[in-house]
Amino acid sequence: MSQIRKVTVLGTGVLGSQIAYQTAYSGFDVTAYDISDEVLVSAKQRFAGLAETYQTDRVAGATDGKADEALTRIRYSSDLADAVKDADLVIEAIPEVLGVKQDTYERLGKVAPAKTIFATNSSTLLPSDMKAFTGRPDRFLALHFANQVWKYNTAEVMGTADTDPAIFDEIVAFASEIGMVPIPIHKEKAGYVLNSLLVPFLNSGYALAAGGYAEPKDIDNVWRIATGAPLGPFQITDIIGLTTPYNILSNAGAEAKPLADWLKANYIDKGKLGVATGEGFYSHGTKGKN
Repeated sequence: MSQIRKVTVLGTGVLGSQIAYQTAYSGFDVTAYDISDEVLVSAKQRFAGLAETYQTDRVAGATDGKADEALTRIRYSSDLADAVKDADLVIEAIPEVLGVKQDTYERLGKVAPAKTIFATNSSTLLPSDMKAFTGRPDRFLALHFANQVWKYNTAEVMGTADTDPAIFDEIVAFASEIGMVPIPIHKEKAGYVLNSLLVPFLNSGYALAAGGYAEPKDIDNVWRIATGAPLGPFQITDIIGLTTPYNILSNAGAEAKPLADWLKANYIDKGKLGVATGEGFYSHGTKGKN
């Protein structure tokens, strides 16, 4: 059993809100931090939507009041020092832009208690790229979740050469306590396990559509029919949200730039960001709640 009791999640976007809500649902006190009170208003709506989703999907205990009870364990703050003042663990789930993350850790390291463990939910960046900015590399590592955490409940745990093995074990235990299946990763690998498999798959789909070879729905259809997989690359992207793959492609070098530009011009600039906005590669009817 871990010694973690109070958790702060930095970032209340699609995945950050899921991590925070699942942690509260599992009985922990959670502080949700974002950059402004205005953003936190939207976050509260997202958390309320998650409570409804847990009940609709019949997550264990959700229809017995547990889903609404979880909301009472979440407090909100747009002041970083206030948000982390009592935290045993801070999980960072901010945009996948290295400079933004480094700056955040530099500020975080100055205001968080010495006891606090820092964990990045970065989907592709190495924790070594950020550790020097934390001020506590021995208490820093990656804890990566998959989207829709209540269904796809893996948590990849990856440290650096400086991560204290006891801290690594503490986060593995914590992941289990919030209903995840911990996946310990023994050395640093950009993309971890999940995204080392998923990102090339998604990019192959984008390249086929951007190159005019086939429509997104037909690419999804052939993948599902021929492999038996439940979702194709564009259906998966709508769930993830198009901003995350765009950020990854934008930082992947010159070869990836045409795909990033294609996503931006044809979808992102038109407000088609995926399930969260009601439309991406597919129409999702009404604005998503998650």
